[in-house]
Amino acid sequence: MKKIIALLFTGFLIFLSSAIADQNKGAEKMELNGGTKGKVPFPHHQHQKRLGDCNKCHVMFSQVSGSIENMKTEGKLKKKAVMSKLCLKCHRAEKKAGRPFGPVKCSECHVK
Repeated sequence: MKKIIALLFTGFLIFLSSAIADQNKGAEKMELNGGTKGKVPFPHHQHQKRLGDCNKCHVMFSQVSGSIENMKTEGKLKKKAVMSKLCLKCHRAEKKAGRPFGPVKCSECHVK
């Protein structure tokens, strides 16, 4: 009986920890500041599912809302660094590899 209770409790803890982890994924969709070219709609959860590792993007900035703009304001992040070093680099690499890829032209992301 004790083994059964221990197994049920362990299973519950595993379920609870995965439920908590799933809740902290940020917004499903975001709108990034795209400067003078217009805002950039960003399908956040789609990228999470595709990449699987948050640190592929968040190595440059924290997982806090507004962190990109705050870092730019503080001079810790150049204006087009995220776009050129993360977004375009990844999208172009996927395209070159023959896999599904995201936008690679300005007008495909920026919306006025």
